[in-house]
Amino acid sequence: MTQTTERPSTRPAESGTQPAAGSDRLTTQEGKIHVAQGVVQKIAGMACREVAGVYSMGTGSTRAFAAIRERIPGSSGPNVSQGVGVEVGETQAAVDLDIVVDYGASIAELGHSVQRNVKQSVERMTGLEVVEVNVNVDDVHLPDDEQGTPARVS
Repeated sequence: MTQTTERPSTRPAESGTQPAAGSDRLTTQEGKIHVAQGVVQKIAGMACREVAGVYSMGTGSTRAFAAIRERIPGSSGPNVSQGVGVEVGETQAAVDLDIVVDYGASIAELGHSVQRNVKQSVERMTGLEVVEVNVNVDDVHLPDDEQGTPARVS
């Protein structure tokens, strides 16, 4: 005799509440949805770059390597996942970001804005619950002396 088991419903509760982010939104009656690590990296990188005050991403060595790579004819252009590290589980993700901020920006406020934007973007687009977004400020971009300030002595 074959025994059948009833799968748990993935529909919102009768009370009209929506399921929380990561509350098994990636498992449906039709099967499972798996989000690759590279997908989360790209989404997080794009979301971070959207925040005003983020000049670039990556540590000094990765930015130098990327600058060389971009100059090679036929290269794919800038890498949007540069400076982004992620850990992706079945329902949760953690994001680590290395950024360079513009001089004059409040690092604390900028960090909170980056965390909020990355968390919202990744959760909205993937259905994963983002448990943490760590922001590492590696450098401050100073305005160029040649363009920004006139010479004091003529």
